[in-house]
Amino acid sequence: MIRGRVWKFGDNISTDHIAPGRYFHLRNNLEELAKHVLEDAMEDFAKKVQKGDIIVAGKNFGLGSSREHAARIIKIAGVSCIVAKSFARIFYRNAINVGLPVIELKEVDEINQGDELEIDLENGILKNLTTGKEYRFTPIPKFLLEILKEDGIVNYLKKHGSFPKV
Repeated sequence: MIRGRVWKFGDNISTDHIAPGRYFHLRNNLEELAKHVLEDAMEDFAKKVQKGDIIVAGKNFGLGSSREHAARIIKIAGVSCIVAKSFARIFYRNAINVGLPVIELKEVDEINQGDELEIDLENGILKNLTTGKEYRFTPIPKFLLEILKEDGIVNYLKKHGSFPKV
């Protein structure tokens, strides 16, 4: 179960918004790069976000170049989950690979900045504890849940040695 406070973003948040190019020299120091996460989309986000907080965004979150560190620095900043109308495909995979849950939910416009959410990944239920509304989403497939439980694909492979046969 995931529980956290909402940080609300709009449509088309790109990997350039997430990890601004002017800090590319920090890509080998992700803790330092995380201090600048999403600053081009929301001033002082990295300073204000708290461990367990949840990003809620519009369509096409994570579009742009394939920067694995974009998903990784969101996680390092303390974000526990991203809920969006849709994700860029490569960002979605990168997020799962680094152990950051991502959920597609069409009703994100009904969720506001500062709302408190509770998310059940296994059963596909998102509860807005602020408004009392409950939403259903397609549950994350079991195999991807296993990767998330191991905190990413590298840890999964270290523990299990290989992927399960499908």
